[in-house]
Amino acid sequence: MSNTAKSLASKRISSLLDENSFVEIGGQITARSTDFNMSAADAPSDGVITGYGVIDSSLVYVYSQDASVLGGTVGEMHARKITALYDMAMKMGAPVIGLIDCAGLRLQEATDALNAFGEIYRKQALASGVIPQITAVFGNCGGGMAVAAGLSDFTFMESKSAKLFVNSPNALEGNTAEKKDTASAAFQSEEAGTVDFVGTEKEIFAGIRRLVSFLPENNEDNSYAECQDDLNRAVADIAAVCGDAAAVLSRVADDQVFVETKAAYAKEMVTGFLRLNGQTVGAVANRTVVLDAKGKAAGEFGAVLTADGCEKAAAFVRFCDAFDIPVLTLTNAEGYKADVENEKRIAKAAAQLTYAFASATVAKVNLITGKAFGNAFNVMNSKATGADFTYAWEGAQVGMMDAKLAAKIMYASDKGNEILEKAAEYEKLQASALSAARRGYVDTIIKPEETRKYLIGAFEMLFSKKEDGPVKKHGTV
Repeated sequence: MSNTAKSLASKRISSLLDENSFVEIGGQITARSTDFNMSAADAPSDGVITGYGVIDSSLVYVYSQDASVLGGTVGEMHARKITALYDMAMKMGAPVIGLIDCAGLRLQEATDALNAFGEIYRKQALASGVIPQITAVFGNCGGGMAVAAGLSDFTFMESKSAKLFVNSPNALEGNTAEKKDTASAAFQSEEAGTVDFVGTEKEIFAGIRRLVSFLPENNEDNSYAECQDDLNRAVADIAAVCGDAAAVLSRVADDQVFVETKAAYAKEMVTGFLRLNGQTVGAVANRTVVLDAKGKAAGEFGAVLTADGCEKAAAFVRFCDAFDIPVLTLTNAEGYKADVENEKRIAKAAAQLTYAFASATVAKVNLITGKAFGNAFNVMNSKATGADFTYAWEGAQVGMMDAKLAAKIMYASDKGNEILEKAAEYEKLQASALSAARRGYVDTIIKPEETRKYLIGAFEMLFSKKEDGPVKKHGTV
């Protein structure tokens, strides 16, 4: 270890990795610049500790910025250490984890520092979809470093002291930090959707370790764990929590463990990881209610797709497809949210989610838990847009729209009981899971309590799936 061995940056690495597993690389590297009296500055490790270690015996590469050395600013040699770490991680096919505490670009090195940021970005771009990239923000992550966090697959952020921003709150026209702290963990996780997980430093280290356990080491690897849970376990209370997709996913998962990503953002759309018979599966699900620890409603939403939710889900599906992680969808949507703000982006956002599902070549299973109406059904991974297998719970509805509304439109001159009769007939013929199954749009109708065994069976059947799309460089959606 270098002389930074007892620094906060080093302690964070020790807290993250398995005990005594970290091996430092480039501990003697320091700043080269002599401009602005830099030669007189002590810059051990040039403000960033780099190396490798293990998490639950899995190899990972880590860099941890040291704010006590030149503010943890990024300069030429600082960046060179990070890019060299990426080169090694790519060769070995292992994740990169960045622990961020950085005052931004090193002004004393000017264009050298500016170029250094660009080199980091390029390495991150080349690594995207090849190895998982995880960032954890503990102090400042401003300006160019915020872009680096955005290039990561998952971002953690300390809840009280960490700051993540491109422009500081006081630099925003008409704003101050007191008015709206746009650099705070709350803003970045709840409103911006940049941050996946928020917590204390201890919670962040535990969260990263748990996330890494679900992820493959690279895009040619698979993530499995031994399953001790009953593969045919009935989930007796699943229907009681059907509105909260996170609760449903927890109940069907191995050992009832579900790791939700971006939980504070666009809560009407749930994304995250679970295991089914030991295999990691990515989940995308519609949610109409958030249940607290006592099972009471802590938030409610319409059964509609939003622009934020679609963008959140599309990015998650792209990650899963890149790393060959099968995708499960829980569908309960009757349309799109109708307001001016949503209308600005919903067409493009829905197109991005549709494209993500349609172009993904991994195994895809759709479970309709409630309503699957109109075009929202297609956007949420229907068979028409690429689902390999579609289940529906008993009582689920699949069709163009709610039966009563359809009857009112088609039989506008009818009244009272006549409308109800027509609605009942329409539901039976055109808006039920059974009618969809008769047309081949639903493969099997299942009882909610049997969800776990059916999902495991489907993904086992699809394990050897191979699908090649048309030859092209990449899509443009």
